[in-house]
Amino acid sequence: MRRIRFTLAYDGTDFHGWQVQPGQVTIQGTLQEILSELEGGPVILHGSGRTDAGVHAMGQVAACTMANPLPLANLQKALNRFLPEAIRVLSVSEAEANFQPRFDAVAKTYEYRIARGEICSPFERRFVHHFPYPLDEAAFLAAAPYFAGEHDFSTFAAADARDELDYSKVRTIFSSEAFREPGRLIYRVRGSGFLKHMVRNLVGTLLEVGKGNHVPADIPRLLSARDRSLGGATAPGSGLFLVSVEYPTSVRLTGG
Repeated sequence: MRRIRFTLAYDGTDFHGWQVQPGQVTIQGTLQEILSELEGGPVILHGSGRTDAGVHAMGQVAACTMANPLPLANLQKALNRFLPEAIRVLSVSEAEANFQPRFDAVAKTYEYRIARGEICSPFERRFVHHFPYPLDEAAFLAAAPYFAGEHDFSTFAAADARDELDYSKVRTIFSSEAFREPGRLIYRVRGSGFLKHMVRNLVGTLLEVGKGNHVPADIPRLLSARDRSLGGATAPGSGLFLVSVEYPTSVRLTGG
């Protein structure tokens, strides 16, 4: 048996998120089905995290255990041949037997894209949140750095079935920045981990700042309140990308 690590990119528009769900087409489910066909038996694929419905990835990391001796390059070609065009396997490597994409990760980077023009091109509508309304962009930009640091992010976390287990909602954000590109606002955040809908809720709150319902200096108060009702609405999944997942150098890869 060998442990195989995959780096994946996908357009999440037509999928019901990453995680397998009965009766729904998901990224994980689609990959597992093909891997199981190649293996000739059930294969369980673990990802670095669960992206929501409509959310995209440029560098999702996943891993599974297989007995199939197919060379890595051939495995990558086979997967890309049978996968829908919305999912691509960017790289395949062998990892140590205990590699866990979620628990071994030390940082993840997400990016959220907001289209600001009056008209949204049909060629980018799947990959942005179109927001052509009045917005104080300077306030939006100024508020973003306030999320950096170690905080309890309960105000920005959606309800989760695991809440009854009373897991900590403290996370460390290494960097949080917003900037302009032609016709767009971009929010980019890198952290130790993220709660359900957290990035989309951060963006929703930045939009509330831009609309004048909060000022940038309100962010520490919202964090301290630990009250989801005080945070902004959840921004649409279409604008969100999982950019990359980082691992310590001690996580050894071979082959590829």
